[in-house]
Amino acid sequence: MKPRVFFYVQHLLGIGHVRRAATLARALASAGFDVLLVSGGAPLALDLGRARLHQLPPLRARDEGLRELSRLDGTPLDETFKAARTRELLELLRAESPAILVTEQFPFGRTQLRFELLPLLEAARALRPRPLLVASVRDVVRRTMSAERVAQTLELFRSFDLALVHGDPRLVPFERSFAGWAGIRDRAVYTGYVAEADGAAATIEEGRGDVVVSAGGGAVGRPLLDAAVEARSIGPLGDRRWRLLVGDNLPAAARAALPADPGIVVEPARPDFRGLLRNACLSISQAGYNTVVETLCCADRAVLVPFASERETEQLDRAELLAERGLVAVVSRQPLTGESLAAGIRSALGGPSLRSFPAFDLGGATATAEILRRHLS
Repeated sequence: MKPRVFFYVQHLLGIGHVRRAATLARALASAGFDVLLVSGGAPLALDLGRARLHQLPPLRARDEGLRELSRLDGTPLDETFKAARTRELLELLRAESPAILVTEQFPFGRTQLRFELLPLLEAARALRPRPLLVASVRDVVRRTMSAERVAQTLELFRSFDLALVHGDPRLVPFERSFAGWAGIRDRAVYTGYVAEADGAAATIEEGRGDVVVSAGGGAVGRPLLDAAVEARSIGPLGDRRWRLLVGDNLPAAARAALPADPGIVVEPARPDFRGLLRNACLSISQAGYNTVVETLCCADRAVLVPFASERETEQLDRAELLAERGLVAVVSRQPLTGESLAAGIRSALGGPSLRSFPAFDLGGATATAEILRRHLS
């Protein structure tokens, strides 16, 4: 019988978490695991390969602050909703009786979901045989975590057998953002970055010499798109075609406001994004995990414009660490203007190509399957 994996993921604002979880679920299923991906965010079309999907009653972050949760229509969560969702989650866990329980980002994040995650962990510990308890976490966590919050994370992690850090320590060491590294390193394993299979970057003819501007899922991408339009008119590469890739979460009014210009192509996010990056002379994007991985895989030169707020420092920290190593140019969103973006473009064009650097560890999906199999045995 294939070992079962119960993989919990919750995306709140963007779609990066669930995309990475889907890539991992697909790789685990291909490696011989029976995987159930349990998603708690807005329903999305996902390529899961042989893995299965269970959609919980969806919720999201109420706004960019990520402090409060709501239903998809913005209605605040009530205790009835929380209780029903928790009950569904626990019934599903008992029915699956997995060999491995994976919580994506928890306990290093997703603390708003403790109302269901703490009962989930308790129920998992009560199963016989008890499943392997695994935390799946990105290369960077929120650096603004208070000392009290770090201590709480370490206390929660005592229940876990393993932390899978989906990064390469030569590029972004986890301890640069997580102050409690000393308390987890004996049970933490770097997997490498989780990237799509090479087939996802198949050669295409389209987009040679273009500038590709990608705004992720689009929920917080409007300032980047507006600045890109202005930068094209006043900065370098104004003679090139600029492709503005807008995500599903960009409001329709914001999309309609983008200019109709023969040198600007506005189109939805594309499945052949990596092929476009291979052909482009420059990538301009935010600094979310998935976009950065694709940039490291495929781009020639890159400008990162990280999303950041008082609490959310993940993209900013990742971008600055890459800039320290001379890989990318970074432009702040505070404030983001066409002039500041144009300056960042000049900096990227004057620096080395990403392709001139040694290869980074991008085998995180395959390595995750190997690590989990080894720990089970």
